[in-house]
Amino acid sequence: MFQIHSKILIIFSLILFLLISFSYAGEMSKAENFTLKDYSGKSHSLSDYKDSTAVVVMFIATQCPVSNDYNNRMAALYKDYTEKGIAFLAINSNKQESVEEISTHSQKNGFQFPVLKDPDNVIADKFNAQVTPEIFVMNSNFEILYHGRIDDSQRESEIKSRDLRNALDEILAGKPVSKKETKAFGCTIKRVQK
Repeated sequence: MFQIHSKILIIFSLILFLLISFSYAGEMSKAENFTLKDYSGKSHSLSDYKDSTAVVVMFIATQCPVSNDYNNRMAALYKDYTEKGIAFLAINSNKQESVEEISTHSQKNGFQFPVLKDPDNVIADKFNAQVTPEIFVMNSNFEILYHGRIDDSQRESEIKSRDLRNALDEILAGKPVSKKETKAFGCTIKRVQK
């Protein structure tokens, strides 16, 4: 009788361990350093920005209408926060969007932040980024402080929650980010088949 209870307890413990492991498998708490080239061929590493108060990594697209509706907001965020010690990097991981297209798109929209090409979506895979736009905010140790959307509405006139701005303001005030995760929405990242 004791042996049956022991076996059941061991099996139950193993199942519980596996369930907990799988539930955390997709979450990333700290980013690894990476290096990608921007549309002009210049290499940028995450570690280049380690002296920043925070680093905002934005997965964006040139063809996605949702991402494009955020172009002015992304440019404004850069303008409002870069002089406060916040670094911004945009990453394009869509297989069908060329470096030339990224260059034209960035210049047309007045992006002053680097837009990097992730040619085999390796970095999107490491971050488990799914849509454009999707945001990750890290501290100087590259621990993820915020992950999700820029705000809660594709239409600027309907915004009720400015989630990324709120997170950055809390970081700058030395406070913990109160809303660490929001649901990003947009177009799926078009990945290279591996």
